This record gives sequence, structure tokens and C-alpha cells, in this order.
Amino acid sequence: MGNIRPSFIKIRAIHLVEDHGEKFTDDFEHNKKMVQQLTDVESKKLRNWIAGYVTRYRQRRVD
Repeated sequence: MGNIRPSFIKIRAIHLVEDHGEKFTDDFEHNKKMVQQLTDVESKKLRNWIAGYVTRYRQRRVD
């Protein structure tokens, strides 16, 4: 069973991938830095949630 994430995490992550898809990869550490640069999220936990969802989203779309 997978993680259940709030919809505001999913919405932000999907918008980031749609707008800046070429900047994200399957690497969580890289995506963390990109989320920090592209958003105004100040919370480390929220940034990591978004970066984690972006990573999983990218992995699913490639497969």
C-alpha cells in the first residue's frame, strides 16, 4: 500500500512538472533543490513532500 498525500501536495507537484518538466529527474536530491528554487515553500517537510511526489510522479510517467 502506498502513501496517501494531501491534494495540495499533488496539485503543486503536478503543476511544477507540467511547467518545468525538463528540470526534474528521477533523483530525489536533485528534485529537492529544484523545488526549493522554483517555489516559495519555506518548510523543509513540505518541500520534501513535494519533491518526493514529483520523483514518484516522474518515475511512473516514464515506465
